[in-house]
Amino acid sequence: MTSLPIIEIAQSGDPDRERSAIGIVRSGTRIAGRSSVSGNSGWNIWVLEPLTLVHSTIPHKQRITQRGFNISRHHTTSLRLEQRRRNQTSFAETSEMVELAARKHVQFILSKAQEKDSYESVLMEHIRLNGAYWCLTTLDLLGKLDTVDVNEVVSEVLQCQHESGGFGGNIGHDPHILYTLSAVQVLALFDNVDVLDIEKVANYVAGLQNEDGSFSGDIWGEVDTRFSYIAICCLALLHRLDKINVEKAVDYILSCKNHDGGFGCTPGGESHAGQIFCCVGALAITGSLHRIDKDLLGWWLCERQVKAGGLNGRPEKLPDVCYSWWVLSSLIMIDRVHWIDKEKLAKFILDCQDIENGGISDRPDDACDAYHTYFGVAGLSLLEYPGVKPIDPAYALPVDVVNRIILGIKE
Repeated sequence: MTSLPIIEIAQSGDPDRERSAIGIVRSGTRIAGRSSVSGNSGWNIWVLEPLTLVHSTIPHKQRITQRGFNISRHHTTSLRLEQRRRNQTSFAETSEMVELAARKHVQFILSKAQEKDSYESVLMEHIRLNGAYWCLTTLDLLGKLDTVDVNEVVSEVLQCQHESGGFGGNIGHDPHILYTLSAVQVLALFDNVDVLDIEKVANYVAGLQNEDGSFSGDIWGEVDTRFSYIAICCLALLHRLDKINVEKAVDYILSCKNHDGGFGCTPGGESHAGQIFCCVGALAITGSLHRIDKDLLGWWLCERQVKAGGLNGRPEKLPDVCYSWWVLSSLIMIDRVHWIDKEKLAKFILDCQDIENGGISDRPDDACDAYHTYFGVAGLSLLEYPGVKPIDPAYALPVDVVNRIILGIKE
């Protein structure tokens, strides 16, 4: 594979600040800036030394040369990475590690899609759209998205849309920002976002922003940093970040930062790995990662790894496969992933598989479900496991999907 240059976005007139490299793009790729924000402030694109990092921090002295590209300032600095280099040696050389039962997991996911009348399906009825995102993204990461009927999926997603523009968790359910993002993500997987009335969806999401910059989940007003991430991620995918006050949204997220470097659901809330992902992801998409203490946060995150190799969400809790995503993606975005034992984490995830029937559970020998199967496979993707497509740590979608939407790069 040829050397891939890292592309960074640097604000004009501020050359000495520590810069954040945000993606890897194929040599020769034409970058087209998208912006709906006016003004004289701009972003300069710099091509740096070929590296294999994702979301790495690069000091000013490593800047090589300005290539003359210039795009109007956009609220999101998420020019996305092209497929990063894969280092498969550590997995290939580990004789004690169980292999990923990819075929069984595909069968497991497909079987779940057919169990609409099962007890488990009834219990999950209110979050069926979330389940569709977990299942379909798993299939895509394993290279089997073509096993489902695109038209059927798109039709079911659109039936979940409310007249307000938002989406409910199932047909006839009330709209919520959680399910709205899942709907957009599912349509993005199939390159079908254009079936939406994008302005209507974007207006629904933007209408949930509060005066202090926070976001409510729906009309009933619950506030949570999860909703801040969801709004920013959703609007970035729709190219409509200009509809919200991004500066206030970022300031609110930063107000939820704790003395230990982590983030809670609201100001003063306990640090939790899931909330940290949401806050770090939102800051990554808006180009604001330089406003957090990466070493302090990295220390808190790497302390989540237990002796068995798995990760937990808070101190003194049991490890859970889902935190292979919440913690690992955050560590990658702040370039501190080398602070944990990645091989032990991969072994923990693989030990949680049901080799006979497919699926991944929260811990070894527990019951498997679609949620943990997705986050287990996504965690292995972040660990660059062989045979699993790369996933974007901020958008939680396959890299090629994000490239197509954000950069307009078609495979």
